[in-house]
Amino acid sequence: MGEPSFIHLGVKSSYSLLQSMVTPKGLVSWLTEQAMPAVSVADQNCLFGALEFSELLSGNGIQPIMGCTFDVTDGAPRSVPTQVRLYAQNDVGYRRLMALSSLAYLEADDGVPKLHQTHLMDATDGLIVLTGGAAGAVGQLAAKGKREDAGAALDQLAQAYPGRCYVELTRHGTEAERLSEPVLIDLAYEAGLPLVATHDVRFVKPEDAEANDAMICIANGRYLGEEDRPRVEASQYLKTAEEMAVLFADLPEALASTVEIAQRCAVKAELHKPILPSFSDEADGEDRELRRQAIAGLESRLAEADTLYAEREGYFERLDYELGIIEKMGFPGYFLIVSDFIKWAKEQDIPVGPGRGSGAGSLVAWSLLITDLDPLRFDLLFERFLNPERVSMPDFDIDFCQERRGEVIRYVRDKYGADSVAMIITFGTLQAKAVVRDVGRVMQMPYGQVDRLAKLIPFNPANPPKLQEAIDDEPKFDEEIEKDARVGDLLDTALQLEGLYRSAGTHAAGVVIADRPLTEIVPLYNDPRSELPATQFNMKWAELGGLVKFDFLGLKTLTVIDRALKFIRRDGDDVTPAWNSLDDPATYELMASGDTLGVFQLEGQGMRDTLKRVRPGNIEDVIAIISLYRPGPMDNIPSYNMRKQGTEEPDYLHPKLEP
Repeated sequence: MGEPSFIHLGVKSSYSLLQSMVTPKGLVSWLTEQAMPAVSVADQNCLFGALEFSELLSGNGIQPIMGCTFDVTDGAPRSVPTQVRLYAQNDVGYRRLMALSSLAYLEADDGVPKLHQTHLMDATDGLIVLTGGAAGAVGQLAAKGKREDAGAALDQLAQAYPGRCYVELTRHGTEAERLSEPVLIDLAYEAGLPLVATHDVRFVKPEDAEANDAMICIANGRYLGEEDRPRVEASQYLKTAEEMAVLFADLPEALASTVEIAQRCAVKAELHKPILPSFSDEADGEDRELRRQAIAGLESRLAEADTLYAEREGYFERLDYELGIIEKMGFPGYFLIVSDFIKWAKEQDIPVGPGRGSGAGSLVAWSLLITDLDPLRFDLLFERFLNPERVSMPDFDIDFCQERRGEVIRYVRDKYGADSVAMIITFGTLQAKAVVRDVGRVMQMPYGQVDRLAKLIPFNPANPPKLQEAIDDEPKFDEEIEKDARVGDLLDTALQLEGLYRSAGTHAAGVVIADRPLTEIVPLYNDPRSELPATQFNMKWAELGGLVKFDFLGLKTLTVIDRALKFIRRDGDDVTPAWNSLDDPATYELMASGDTLGVFQLEGQGMRDTLKRVRPGNIEDVIAIISLYRPGPMDNIPSYNMRKQGTEEPDYLHPKLEP
């Protein structure tokens, strides 16, 4: 294969929300087909997909060039933002790119991300700048005939990025490009700066242009039939190197600059082992501290227990075994952090759940007050939670009173530093029902007709059907197409847009805590509805990037229980000792009556009917019912009930299962 003649530096992906239809897999497939050795995904203000693209591209033998397209403002009221593109040459540049993207979100007082001019000119080491073409400050001034001002703006950029400033040209066919290009070329030659040709890519194939146009209308709340509305050009597809060579045949040096920039950039976003704040400066300090707290905690638990479910030595043997695995896997810090904020919450009288999930199988967790369940009573397996044969981060699901959960998160933020704690971003997608409604609206089809089409798609929140599946399974779609040809156009467009990202939000429970400012590891996003910033990487990629997630779940049930207890105590009464017992007959009688509205995991109508049939008499029955009440195992509930009542003989796969 010969030397490349052109590298795409201006690709926007579907992470530029509702601005592009280019997906990670679609881009890699096209690049592989074209044998293009490198690419830069330079999304608008964000690095949402930086780690994902970095891994996917490099895994397919394609060099990722870490870049970002920024809207830049001078802070003046009502000023129109200009545009630049920045590329990281090395690790210093990539860290700066993450910091700048974070600033674009965190400093935006109106919720619209943009980078202040002063940040653009500060600490530029390791970064290459492109002037932004017709949309850049230089280009906008050039198009207005302000040549002197354009030259001054270019000079300012060139001084801030010595030897790393390129004058960018795009040829999408706009009037702004036609007016600005001659001036940009003249200024570049006068200043001795290189030209570079880019293409602002928004979709993969030319035939995607109409669907992309509909997506732009969805993003801006406009209609396809409107003349004066935001739009992109039909030429903004992934052009081949040959097509770009024809487009810039008069400026071959501008094409060559794309290859030069690719050669100057040698950094990618990397996967990282888990990064946690340190509890001790000494090499084995966390191991010793965890052992000290766990042993003291177990002594306290056993002293308070009414019943021991093994000999004392058995408890301490199990504790030592678990501690050995935790130390070997390098997770003492995780247990200490979780224990610390749970103990703080309990000291502040904030209701905390007793623990659930596989974490309840840890005696260390019980000793540290993370859970309130003795795992030896129920023969729970620690290996379901942590297993050296299957290395993964421990993950406690921790429930807090819904109203006071924020206090615990603020405690963590204050303890570890505001710049080291964040939520995790989530992305909303264009799902089948919503995309049909959105496309129908921008096509200005009658609401009743669009509503009828959307209702043909089954409603299943747990497993939303794909639009193509719904069309294949529902003959009425064909009837609707027969009646109105526009329905076919609507469905074709919706199928192309389905699954693309439409919005960003914040994970309901996930919080990450690091040992350094987060912008050294991950770029940050600002969700106006959250008091903490969020990582720009979603949960999967944030964890692969080295961040450790802690789940702070807000549970309404805990809030209700807390209020009920306060009402009782306000009237001079108190709960009986049965409150803390798993052996209270009156409680099981209540469950057997099915009167469990408001009881966590037991309040659904189907579950209440099951409770009436099975009539649980102990906690083991409740465990069995909750375990069986899910798709698949649910079919065994009648058999379980008959065996419990003695009307059906149990059978065992192995004699050891009989107890």
